[in-house]
Amino acid sequence: MNLHMTLTAEQLGIAAAHKASEIINSCIQKQGKARIILSTGASQFTFLEALKEINVDWNKVEMFHLDEYVGLPESHPASFRKYLKERFLSYAPAAKAYLVNGEGDVAAHIAELTSEINKAPIDLALIGIGENAHIAFNDPPADFDTTASYMVVNLDDACKMQQVGEGWFESLDAVPNQAITMTISKILSSTTIISCVPHQVKARAIQATLEQEVTNLIPASILKTHGDWYLYLDQHSASNILKLQL
Repeated sequence: MNLHMTLTAEQLGIAAAHKASEIINSCIQKQGKARIILSTGASQFTFLEALKEINVDWNKVEMFHLDEYVGLPESHPASFRKYLKERFLSYAPAAKAYLVNGEGDVAAHIAELTSEINKAPIDLALIGIGENAHIAFNDPPADFDTTASYMVVNLDDACKMQQVGEGWFESLDAVPNQAITMTISKILSSTTIISCVPHQVKARAIQATLEQEVTNLIPASILKTHGDWYLYLDQHSASNILKLQL
């Protein structure tokens, strides 16, 4: 694990964006393209804003999307397709994007995504960590064993409350019960993983992830088994694990 800590979420976003662009540009130089996975949610705001300011040849980038709610229209403010179109594809329109569609024939959408993502290795995955330590929508107890690339999962109440707390939905009942998610095994197959995890609400999840044994009750704990994982924290998300020396 490569642990990086900053004072603010803005500094975190800038530091992680520079590392991500370094990896992306290196892959483009070496192999002619880069294949990446992007997270969504409030924790990724500063990263995506910082990435916008960095020079990347986006027409040589393939972007895969982590997850989406089942049955939620793209027009809904909480739609992750809408999020990525507004916060990434608006400045990287040339990137080839494979977005998760939770409407219509979900099984067919999963089959299409699976076919595309398995054509070549993923170079870089941007994987956030939820308040209940979920990664993507793999809530505890997460499935560490499936060999699928995407699957439909039931969302637990802690995950739903995070979505309400971040302002995406007005109430717990308004959050869909299911989502399509990239699986743990597919995430771990990425060559490099970067996790941007700012804010005080993530402090307990970070503490559990780093201090507890690897367990599917703390899904993010399995990231510690990856050979090239970069974790970016700010002073608030790191507050339960150590005193920052900045």
